[in-house]
Parts: sequence; C-alpha cells; structure tokens
Amino acid sequence: MALTTGRRRIVAVVSVAVMVAVTAITAYRVLAPAEVSTTARGEYPAAAVREAGVVGRLPVAPLIVDGRLRVYAAQRQVYADGPVDARHRGTPYWSYRRWPAEVSGVVAAGTTVVSHWSDGKLVALDARTGQVAWQVDGPAPAEGWTARRTGAGAVWSPAGLFHTGTGDPPTLVVSGPERLAAFAFDDGRELWSTEVDGACRTDVGTTSTGRFAAVDRCAGPAVVEFRDVRSGEPVDRWQPPGVTAEWSVTPVGCVTEGVRCGGLRVTGPSDDGGRGWLLAADGPVAVPALDPSDAELTGEWVVRAADGVVTGGSARDGEEVWRRTDLGTVRIVAVQADRVHLVTETNDLITVDPATGAERSRFVLNVGADGVGWTPGAAYASGGYLALERLRPPPAPDADDQRYFLTSEPLVLAAT
Repeated sequence: MALTTGRRRIVAVVSVAVMVAVTAITAYRVLAPAEVSTTARGEYPAAAVREAGVVGRLPVAPLIVDGRLRVYAAQRQVYADGPVDARHRGTPYWSYRRWPAEVSGVVAAGTTVVSHWSDGKLVALDARTGQVAWQVDGPAPAEGWTARRTGAGAVWSPAGLFHTGTGDPPTLVVSGPERLAAFAFDDGRELWSTEVDGACRTDVGTTSTGRFAAVDRCAGPAVVEFRDVRSGEPVDRWQPPGVTAEWSVTPVGCVTEGVRCGGLRVTGPSDDGGRGWLLAADGPVAVPALDPSDAELTGEWVVRAADGVVTGGSARDGEEVWRRTDLGTVRIVAVQADRVHLVTETNDLITVDPATGAERSRFVLNVGADGVGWTPGAAYASGGYLALERLRPPPAPDADDQRYFLTSEPLVLAAT
C-alpha cells in the first residue's frame, strides 16, 4: 500500500513537472521576440492606368508604392496588397510582423519600404518581393504605435521618420528623443549620428535643398537649424526676423508630410496666418503669398482657396497667374507636383493644374450607398491618387474610433 502511494506521488510530481515545462515552452514561444516574414508568391502587380474617378474604399490608410502596390501599417505588422486600383483591400501580397515591438512609422522611396519600430530597429523591405533588404539599429522613437484605427498617423505622418525622396542617393533621417541619425536608403549604411535633446527640439523635415530642418530651443532663443542630409553638419541656424518669443514652424510644399519641403510658414501667437518663406539654396526667402494659412506651395506655384475664390501664382514674385470664381466654396486637401486637390461643401473632388488652374477632373466622392454626409479628415496624395479619411460630422477627435470615423471602411481612394 505504501509502495503504491509512493508511486502515485512520483507520477504526480512528474506530471506537474511536465506541465510546468510545457507551459514554459509555450509561454516562450508566444512571448519571445520574433519576426515573421511572408514574402510574395504571385507576380508583381502591373502599373495601373486608371481613368479619373472613385476607385473604392479601404479600412486602413495606404501608401502608394511604385504605382503598383498599397502598403499599410498595423500595430505590429507592415503589409501590402495590389494592384493599386483594387476596389477593396485584398489578400496581402506580402507581410512582415515583429513581436513584441510596435510599428512607429513607415516610409517608402522607389521600391524600398522602411519601417521604424518601438525598439529603434529599422527594417527595409523590397516592395517587389516583401523580402527583408536590410536591418539596422536606429534611434529609438519616443513612442511605438500611436495611430488610430486607419493607421494614417503611421504611414502619412510618421513621427521622427523623414527621407529625401528618390534622388541619387536617397537618404533616410531618423529622429528620436536622444539621437538623430541618417542612413543610406538603399543599403542601411549609417551616414552620421549625433546626440540631441528631444525635449527642446521640434522636427520640421527634409527640404528640397538637401537639408534637414528642426526648431532648436536648447541653447538660447529658438532658431531653425539646418543640417546637410548626407554629412549631418550644421550649415545654418536661422531665426526668422521680427518673431516673438513663442513661434512655431509648419513645413509647406512637401512631397509628403515632412519630406522634401519647399518652404516654411512661421507662426506666432498673434499672427493671422503667419509669414511664408521659400527655401532657397542660400537660405529662406520671404514669400508673402505663402503667409495665409490656407495657401499651399507646389513646386514654384502658390495656390490659395478662400472665400469662394481659388488663385494661383508665382511663389517667387507673388504675381497672380490665374483665378477661378466658379468652383464654389472649396478647400485644398492635398497637393502634388502637377495637381491640386480641392473638396467642395458637398464632397465633390475637383483637381486643377497649379500652373494654369485648368480642371483635370471633377467627380463626387461617393462610394456605394455611403452618401456624402461626412467631413474630410486626413488626406494623402501620390502618383495621381488621393486617399481621404471620412469623418462623422461634427468631427470629434477625442471620441472613440467608431464615433470618429464614418464607417468601418472610412478611407475613400480616388484616381485624379
């Protein structure tokens, strides 16, 4: 009897040990750092040739890459689908996941997609295949995933993540609370790195003149610091003339937010709009046409929509070149190098040429039976496409996503 009881105890102890071991192994597999790369198996989508009009609706915000793919971000995933003019989000063409790190931001240039993660890791993917092209340790961001449900904040305005476009050679600038660094976009080589105090600096972005701009308040009066993107060397510390003790800088004329910006708008606490500046090779040049907050810069042209009048003129001399009074009450939601996108009060999308004011397209931004009873939110334009968030009126930024966004597919995608 005692022997049987002893055997039972041994069996029980062994069983408990096995269960603990299995639980530990399972927990390790679930919680251990990991990355999963699912590369493309099908053919690379062809470049789309699409007539102007509504393409479809999406649940998440896309980056248009190479005119062929749409790239999206989630809390722990970067993925793509195609073709670019598909009516709905499709099965991922490729996908890349990491755990437990979170996506902080995503940018793309050419066929390279770079994601920045909460642990500072930079991961570059080849958009054509989804394969990892390179990985390096970059400056850790202030936060990980902060975007709302659509992910627009991670792909359209990623904090601390900037680049110089597809120029030769393209450069990636990464800013964190403690370090600022630049990397070669094609292979991830670190070009330069410097310690910074993020508590007294505000990033502005890269400029069309090959600089990286930031507002520096760390050592005395605030200045706009310009660094050479390739070397990291400070080339100018500029203080706007006549500014007050408190002022802010908004980049204008950017390819996407904070990328290759052609100008700045400096705004003080009592300014009506601000003061506009064109970024020239030898320093900022005052451009009064850019002073109003509703003025937009695209290349050498300034376009403004105010009081039912849309005008376009030269950024250099401020001379008005064209004027439209037949478009009704409109507002500019996005610009591209060769087009300006305006939305009417009834959510018609009108696209005009910034040099002439000629109308390129006009149509209602309605998808299915959704109607037009919504308010435009964040917007993104690239490659002749416009993606726009649709919000429930009146917009309630502090509300949950169900109240804030129009539907479960709040993004409307249009070809212009």
